[in-house]
Amino acid sequence: MAHPVDVHVGKRVRHRRWLIGMTQQQLAEKVGIKFQQIQKYETGANRVSASRLWDIADTLEVPVSFFFEGLEEEHKEKAGNSMLPADLLGDKEALDLVRSYYAIPENQRRRLFELARVLSDVA
Repeated sequence: MAHPVDVHVGKRVRHRRWLIGMTQQQLAEKVGIKFQQIQKYETGANRVSASRLWDIADTLEVPVSFFFEGLEEEHKEKAGNSMLPADLLGDKEALDLVRSYYAIPENQRRRLFELARVLSDVA
């Protein structure tokens, strides 16, 4: 069984890769490995070594700490009760929504955000 930290790091790799519109193949080529290894990292089936995580962070243009962000909150969510699904970063629809959201011009994005906030308060 995969360790929860390995699963979390893998989700963060997938999350960032999707946000910038990079395929597993493209990431693998830039890091110098096979895309199947990226698949295994993203599912948490294989652990990412420190040096490989460094290379992935460099390729995805994020600090290494990015892959550990939210780890404590995720642990608390699993212990408590949260309205968000535990695997939000693993949900392709949610990530597509985020990517589309950030493609909207900033002034329109703010208005859309406010609308979503109002609608969620009503529900």
